[in-house]
Amino acid sequence: MVGEEFTPGEITLRPAVLADADVIANLHVRVWRETYRDLASPGAYAALTEGVRAQRWRATLADSASQQITLVAEEGGRLLGFGTACAPTETLFGDRGEIRWLHVAPEAARRGIGRRLMRALTETLRGWGYRGCALAVVLGNQPAIAFYERLGGRQAGVFVDPGPLWRSKNIVFVWDDFGDLVGERA
Repeated sequence: MVGEEFTPGEITLRPAVLADADVIANLHVRVWRETYRDLASPGAYAALTEGVRAQRWRATLADSASQQITLVAEEGGRLLGFGTACAPTETLFGDRGEIRWLHVAPEAARRGIGRRLMRALTETLRGWGYRGCALAVVLGNQPAIAFYERLGGRQAGVFVDPGPLWRSKNIVFVWDDFGDLVGERA
């Protein structure tokens, strides 16, 4: 679908299904490569291919045992973004739910898609009983850092993600109150 013509329309959010794995993987790799071109190690950059991501997304979307949901944002049948909410995977997150991935296609940036995904994902986390949410951002990913700061995220520490291919230093952002994220405040 990359580069295809489409008619702009209403952006809709829906839960991802297994059949979405390849399309999510394509967008994930495009966004990841643009974002981490100068941050990731050359080995990690080369190794994280669409095939590798598709295999991981198939496993993630097929996993019905874990507490997680991936939402996709679409417009005219075209995937413009996705995000995942899940149980916390890092001790620094405490008892907050985690936003695991949040990616928006570069051509769809600044259209409110990331904010809408964050709102829907945090509403899900709140529904699961979490008191707040947390996420990690690779140090140096300034656009993401600025975005989470605009959403009221508070930096709560750093950790090194050992990753399978790249040891990245990450900043932890937390929200202890969902009010700002779900639009309960003006």
